[in-house]
Amino acid sequence: MQQPTFDKTVTLAMTGASGAQYGLRLLQCLLAANVRVWLLLSDAAQVVINTETDLQLPEGDDDILQGFLADRFAAKEGQLTLFGKRDWFSPVASGTGAPASMVVCPASGGTLSAVACGASNNLIERAADVALKERRQLILVPREAPYSEIHLENMLKLTRMGAMILPASPGFYQKPSTVEDIVDFVVARLLDQLGVEQKLLPHWGE
Repeated sequence: MQQPTFDKTVTLAMTGASGAQYGLRLLQCLLAANVRVWLLLSDAAQVVINTETDLQLPEGDDDILQGFLADRFAAKEGQLTLFGKRDWFSPVASGTGAPASMVVCPASGGTLSAVACGASNNLIERAADVALKERRQLILVPREAPYSEIHLENMLKLTRMGAMILPASPGFYQKPSTVEDIVDFVVARLLDQLGVEQKLLPHWGE
């Protein structure tokens, strides 16, 4: 049986900041757009998902969780792969295997700090470090308010390294009527930056 082919591959990492809805909606849209997703979930991200959304992630190994998410978001065979936080042999851990784009959505303040200083204590931090050193696309989506001087300094540092800071700051000129509309505003901006066609939000002037 012929294996499905995908238009591109994106690394999507979710950390423990509030705003799990943004990351899950982005995952859904990427899969629907025939993008292969290499997914990284921190322990804190799983807690936030269970707290903020109607998903209750299954306990167990990564294969069980991967199967649950693949079924939930209708992923094709081989389209969604979940890597553990210390899977140092995963492709995202090396410049020879990492894809051209990585998104951290949502990105906690701790993740911003760790990436800015090159800590690489877990796979999310290492994958982001690889994106920076290889001069690949790295988008970080902080969801925090207010920002401290530490947050701002780390975001400036990361921007100067070549990363993009795209905060979860939805606009309201499209007159959203639901929480989903607000989430889609930010996700649409992310899809635009990734070069993935989207119909969640019309481009300005359309």
